[in-house]
Amino acid sequence: MSKRRTGNFFEDFTLGETLRHAVPRTLHGGDLSLYIAATGDRRPLNSSTPYATSLGFRREVVHELLGFHVVFGKSVSDISLNAVANLGYADLRFLEPVYPGDTLSSTSEIIGLRETSSGKNGVVYVKTRGLNQRDQEVLSFNRWVLVNKRDPSAKTGIDEVPDLPKKIAAADLPVPSQLNLDRVHDLRWATGGDDYWEDYKVGEVVHHSGGMTLEESDHMQLTRLVQNTAKVHFNQHTQASSRFGKRLIYGGHIISVAHALAFDGLENVLCMAGWNGGSHANPTFAGDTIYASSEILATEALPSPHDGLGALRIRMVAYKNADPGQEQIALRGPHGKYDPSVVLDLDYWALIPKSSE
Repeated sequence: MSKRRTGNFFEDFTLGETLRHAVPRTLHGGDLSLYIAATGDRRPLNSSTPYATSLGFRREVVHELLGFHVVFGKSVSDISLNAVANLGYADLRFLEPVYPGDTLSSTSEIIGLRETSSGKNGVVYVKTRGLNQRDQEVLSFNRWVLVNKRDPSAKTGIDEVPDLPKKIAAADLPVPSQLNLDRVHDLRWATGGDDYWEDYKVGEVVHHSGGMTLEESDHMQLTRLVQNTAKVHFNQHTQASSRFGKRLIYGGHIISVAHALAFDGLENVLCMAGWNGGSHANPTFAGDTIYASSEILATEALPSPHDGLGALRIRMVAYKNADPGQEQIALRGPHGKYDPSVVLDLDYWALIPKSSE
C-alpha cells in the first residue's frame, strides 16, 4: 500500500462529512514580523504592544488575516490540494482575538457539492472553523473551491448547493470583549489618521494611494508561512503544463496586500469583524502590480455596550496593473464578467471608533 498522499479529488468528498485537519500551528512574534515583511501591513494593533495594551488587549494581536490564512492553510491538504481555483467566501466571522503563543487548528464540514457542466471537475462547498488551544472558536467561514476529478469521464450528477447568508447583520458582528476605547483618541498619533466613523459616507470611494508589485518570493514566503500546500502556488514543474503555464499567486495573499494598501485612508479602522462575501475575480501572477479601492456600502452604529464604536461595510476591490485612482475602470463588462484587471471583490465589515467630538 502506497504511503504517498495525493489529496482528495471531487469524487472523494461526501456531503455532511467533517474533516479534522492535521498540523496545528503555534504563532509567535516572528510570524507577525514575517507577515509584515510579506504584505507591508502597518496597523498598530498588530505591530505595537503599548498601543494594543492601551486598548485593553493583553499584547499586540495577531493580524486577523494571518489567523485566517493559517486556518485556511490547514484545510488545503484535505480540501483543495487538487484545486483548480478557490472561488469565493461567505459569512466569515472573526470571533476571538489571536495572540502570539496561541495554537490554531481547524476543521471543515462538507456542506455542498456540484459537478460542473463539463464533468471534468466540481465545486466543493465547506464550512471551516478555526480553534485555539482552549478549543475556542476564533473564526469561521464558508468557501467554495473548484476541485479536479480523479476520473473526468465518470459523471456523478451531484448538484447540492447550500443556501449561504448574503450578509452579516451589523448587530451580529463580533466585537472583542477586551476592547477598551477610553484612550483611543489620545493615541490618534499612532495611526496617523484623522477620520473616524462619522467621517465616512455611504457611496464614498477611497482610492488608496500606491501600488505593490508582487514578486515570486513575496507570495511564496506567505504561502509557506501558513503551510498552504496547494500545488498551483508551489510547483512550477506541474504548473508549466497548466493553461497559464506558471504558478498562481495565492488569493489570500491578494486579500492581505489589498488590505495593507487600504490602511491609507482607513487608518483608524481597528480590525475586520467579518466578511459578507468575496470573489477572486481573475488570477494574479508574479510581476503584477496590485492597487486597491474601498467603497463605503453602509455605516452602522453598534448597540450598547459598544456605543463608542461604529461599523463600516466596505467593498474592497483589488486591481492588477491598473490604478483606479488614475483611470476609470468598470468592475464588470457588458456581459456581467469582471474586468480583466479586477482580481478581488471583497465585501466586509470593519470596526472603527466614533469621533470624540
